[in-house]
Amino acid sequence: MENKVILLSSDQLGMGEPALGENILETFFAILKQKEKLPKAIFCMNRGVFTLTESSFVSLQLVEIEKKGVDILACKTCVDYYELGEKLVAGNISSMAHFIELASKYEVLTLS
Repeated sequence: MENKVILLSSDQLGMGEPALGENILETFFAILKQKEKLPKAIFCMNRGVFTLTESSFVSLQLVEIEKKGVDILACKTCVDYYELGEKLVAGNISSMAHFIELASKYEVLTLS
């Protein structure tokens, strides 16, 4: 995982019931945070930025992953679109240009 960047484009994993999808996504990150080798960064875009807010249980896992040194990044355009700037509890605002730079250096694992 250490040579990867995770692209998170949704606030749930998979298609179907939203509550189930959020639970699966939270489980993914709960298991990931226990690994010795973590990704370089997690870049949240589109509805993925909602995972960085207090209203998402996923944010609890992302806060802990961030404390372990993983860059948690939120697409500025998406944060602005959903008006979440004051609601983020994890991560830092970033740009698509920064994601493109990361993607040129690391393998991208897309979660949607």
